[in-house]
Amino acid sequence: MSNATATASEKFETILNLGAKKRLAFMFETVHEFKQVWILNDDDGCVMLANEDDDCVPVWPERIYAEAWATGEWENCTAKAIPLKDWHSRWTPGLEQDDLLIAVFPTEEDDGTILFPDEFDSQLRAQKKRF
Repeated sequence: MSNATATASEKFETILNLGAKKRLAFMFETVHEFKQVWILNDDDGCVMLANEDDDCVPVWPERIYAEAWATGEWENCTAKAIPLKDWHSRWTPGLEQDDLLIAVFPTEEDDGTILFPDEFDSQLRAQKKRF
């Protein structure tokens, strides 16, 4: 394994092992930098999670994290980037209309941070501090 690969792998593991709040900060920083939000799609569309009484759309900051989550019943899903301008103009209003929440950066260990679409959108528009 090359040093670059080892470093990328170490970063990946380090980020996954952060607590939900730090992953949330990493999410906003990364989305701000790359101007896209990652989701998982299957043949029926966007993957959804049930969290207590609510349905959530899980989102990730980069393809690698979305793909890492696509195991088990989601192994046939593909990661899809949503450009930030499309997220603001179409996804936020659509999620609000459908009464869906957002599961920000879930991992195998936890569901991530659950936000209302308008909260997520507002934080996406704000400059966030480093995780």
